[in-house]
This record gives sequence, structure tokens and C-alpha cells, in this order.
Amino acid sequence: MAIKDNIKPTRSELLELKKKIVLSQSGHKLLKMKRDGLILEFFEIMEKARNARSELMKSYDDAATKIAIARAVEGVVAVRSAAFSLTEKPEISLESKNVMGVIVPKIESSGVQKPILNRGYGIINTSSRIDEAAQAYERLVEQIIISAEIESAMKKLLDDIEKTKRRVNALEFKVIPEQLEAEQFIKLRLEEMERENTFRLKKVKD
Repeated sequence: MAIKDNIKPTRSELLELKKKIVLSQSGHKLLKMKRDGLILEFFEIMEKARNARSELMKSYDDAATKIAIARAVEGVVAVRSAAFSLTEKPEISLESKNVMGVIVPKIESSGVQKPILNRGYGIINTSSRIDEAAQAYERLVEQIIISAEIESAMKKLLDDIEKTKRRVNALEFKVIPEQLEAEQFIKLRLEEMERENTFRLKKVKD
């Protein structure tokens, strides 16, 4: 970097810049730790997501099979009648939790799986096939809720990982190098100014 004669930095500016460099390096270190922690957490949740997806597909296949059997045995009208007789609806509440400083959704549900007598339809005029289909769909709904929570948390973590990576890279490849370059420039300029002052003092003495 060429040293310009018209720029005259001071010692206090150099000290202030040194403080900024220390702060940037400290922030860079903390952000890297956060990034690494988020990545570990992401991989753990990704494994849960794989298992949840697998369970979801099993539940879906089981529910599809059970409803097809119920329709074949009881008829479409009887199955629809049983479905429309439901009076107690499941309750779902959305909360949040903190994972490594990232706010992710927490989905709570109640009343999804019900005892046979609470499903609304009469058990005397229906076969066990409808009961099995209803139970299979209740399990499917619960699995959908579990998967939705995990998938949402995974997306939130991935977004924050990307943001943190960008901040780490900005500090590592732009902010800190520029600050170090500025520090070196100020040091060289101060040294040059000191030499100039020394030379002027010698001339005055002479």
C-alpha cells in the first residue's frame, strides 16, 4: 500500500483500530463456534427427520391399506358416515424453543388418538375394520405433527447456519484483513512521520 503524505494518523487511532481488530477476531471465533455447534445440531435433527419421514411413510401406507379394507367391507357410505360423526377435534398449539440461540417451533397436540367410544360413531353397527382405519389415521396425524416440527426446526437451523457462515466469511476474508491492512498502514505512516520529525529537528539544530 502506498503511503500518502496528506494522511496523518495518530497513536490513539492506532490503539482504537487495535481494539476493533481484537473485537473482530473474538467475534469471528465465537461465530465459528456457533456455526460448528449449529452444524452438529443440524445433523442430529436431520437423523431424526430421516426416521420421522420413514415412520410417516409407514403410517401413511398402513392408513391407506386400512381405509381401503374398511371401504371394501363396510362400504364407502358407512366409512364416510363414521368419519363425519367425529365431534371431538384434536387440539394443536404452536410454541417455540431455543436451540443453540435459534428459535424453532414446538408443536404440541392433544386428542389426536382417541378411545373407541370417543370417536363419535356407534360401535355396534360398525365392524372392527373402521376402528382399525380410524386408529391408523390417528397415528398418521400424530406422525405428521412430529414430522412438521422436526422439518421446521431443520429449516430454521439451516437458515441460521447459512447466515452465520456468511458472517464468519465476511469477518475472515474482508473485515479482519482490511483492518490488519489499515493497522499496518498506520504503523508505517507513524514511523515515517517520526522520521520526518527527527529529520526536521536535526535541521533546526544544525
